Amino acid sequence: MTSVDRCSETTRDWVCEAVRIIEADANRSADTHLLPFPLPPDWDVRLYLKDESTHPTGSLKHRLARSLFLYALCNGWITEGTPVIEASSGSTAVSEAYFARLLNLPFIAVMPASTSPEKVALIERQGGRCHFVDQPSAIYAESRRLAGELGGHYIDQFTHAERATDWRGNNNIAESMFQQMALEPHPEPAWVVVGAGTGGTSATIGRYIRYRSMRSHLAVVDPECSVFFDAWRDTLPDLTGCRGSRIEGIGRPRVEPSFLGQVIDRMLKVPDAASVAAIRYVEPLLGRRVGGSTGTNLWGSFQVISEMVAEGTQGSVVTLLCDGGERYAHTYYSDEWLAKNSMDLEPYYRVLADFFHTGVMREPQRQS
Repeated sequence: MTSVDRCSETTRDWVCEAVRIIEADANRSADTHLLPFPLPPDWDVRLYLKDESTHPTGSLKHRLARSLFLYALCNGWITEGTPVIEASSGSTAVSEAYFARLLNLPFIAVMPASTSPEKVALIERQGGRCHFVDQPSAIYAESRRLAGELGGHYIDQFTHAERATDWRGNNNIAESMFQQMALEPHPEPAWVVVGAGTGGTSATIGRYIRYRSMRSHLAVVDPECSVFFDAWRDTLPDLTGCRGSRIEGIGRPRVEPSFLGQVIDRMLKVPDAASVAAIRYVEPLLGRRVGGSTGTNLWGSFQVISEMVAEGTQGSVVTLLCDGGERYAHTYYSDEWLAKNSMDLEPYYRVLADFFHTGVMREPQRQS
């Protein structure tokens, strides 16, 4: 009899310990809060923000990074000493660097040179190394090249996000969100509004809604220069764009493998200036700063709520607070950055002021 043994006891012991370390981190972490957003009570519509900024690494991507590492470990792709490489615009890399450090693994984030310095500092603080490319679309090929050169593993969030997460439950973001809504006046939301970066979050929530036989609808918001909206509207899965999004964490120049358009009920295109205006406008209402992708979520949520108010529909809307605004002091909260990017927020401020006064969301009117 001939046999080949590919896994030594030492290797298996290391993997078992690695899984224990990651699960222990999850066991130490409490669930994130579901925050009510202040809307006029006479609208009979309630808005909730799932605050993902309270994870140990400060963003929604902490959940994804944990799932990706467990997926790679259980598939045998990561073993002791394996260099881990990721293509990331920032937050995913911050979270993955955290888990790589827990397992004493080298971590390299391949990212556009335009990534905010705050996120670069966060990755390096977690022990990761940043590798920059000039063209955002080059991050995929460069990540594969580095993985091959170093004998490492390209963790590839854009391909594996939707399959690494257990969408049926196991404390995923959908299960957590709906359990926290259970005692609210409208426990089954009329709409859940999220952005798409990898597509993993929208895939998880869309599948979970169907699996639990809910009537909630899923809306995905998409920023400028991202191809998700156009590809979904026109059924063009191979569509590509010329550059990446200015709203970090969401929007892509190509349709990622984890993006499942079939589970989405509606998509909304959101101007970058609208996203930034939203986070600046709601700062005094929330008592804190939030990131740009949260602004995209809020703008889309306000549009949905405006329609519900106009129709006289009672109900709830749930969206995500993806990360904190402290990561964007030199971008979205910088007037110099706004001027450099020719971003005029005033028309969108007027839309928001009118919305909170009347419940009506109108198209922005630019002054001549």
